Amino acid sequence: MNQRVLGALLVGVSAASFGAMAIFARYAYADGADVVAVLFLRFAIAATLMSLYMAIARRRWPRGRNLAILAAMGGVGYVGQSLAFFSALNHASAGLVALLLYLYPFLVTVLGALFLREPLGVRRALAVLAALAGTALTLGGGISGEPVGVALGIAAALIYSIYILVGSRVLASSDAMGAATVVMISAAVVFGAIALATRPRFPLEPAGWAAVLAIAVVSTAIAMGGFFAGIRLLGAADAATLSTLEPAVTIALAAVFLDEPMNALQLVGGVVILSAVVWLTRSSGGRRAEAQQGVSAGATAQPGTRSRA
Repeated sequence: MNQRVLGALLVGVSAASFGAMAIFARYAYADGADVVAVLFLRFAIAATLMSLYMAIARRRWPRGRNLAILAAMGGVGYVGQSLAFFSALNHASAGLVALLLYLYPFLVTVLGALFLREPLGVRRALAVLAALAGTALTLGGGISGEPVGVALGIAAALIYSIYILVGSRVLASSDAMGAATVVMISAAVVFGAIALATRPRFPLEPAGWAAVLAIAVVSTAIAMGGFFAGIRLLGAADAATLSTLEPAVTIALAAVFLDEPMNALQLVGGVVILSAVVWLTRSSGGRRAEAQQGVSAGATAQPGTRSRA
């Protein structure tokens, strides 16, 4: 399978898995759990399962500098993003906070071009803007909030953008599953310390624990593994743009499982996001194929050179 297609599928699975998290969380909260408990259990269970997989499959763990960077990504970056996002929900509507978070594909593209010299073509820029517009339509109304809520929402997007860009550098020389596992372990340790200090409320019934387990397995282990693998195949900017499928998945699942209404504007937003995703995948794939053909031709003309995959 073409690497870009595989990368797009992995990011799509990741986005769908992340998109389901809000649905699972709703059931967990309804059973008495609070935010700190859900986040601690999420990362602790995911870290345990992913570590077991790493041991059974004998996958290679990150080492040295990459290990330290990944530990910081989980213990500082992912924890900081999660706390900023959930704190923003106390000062702004869910729609506004979600929209602000989904500034990150735009931020990843711009920051990558400024600091990492990643190519920024017209098509990619238009695809990012279209995905952002589609996200705004999908989230619909209810975009009101206090200035502190707006600031926290933007902070969550900025932290996540830096997290993705740093991750893309580390993944160039690290196993994707190993990297994701280290991030989960680090986040679990930090949230464990927060849980010890705050006495969180855990689920009361089996249904609540099942929802937390689904968050850990589907919306964390599978979601993070797929996203990291997608970054490695697509690059940070394109993976971030493709992940804007997430809010559309959340809206659709909420309509099916929570009986939340879906209006025509949200359907249009979903179509816009999907169109941007397809356009980005096809256009970027075409450019990469042309580049590979050029490299192959150059290698044929100059036998002493070697192309990189």
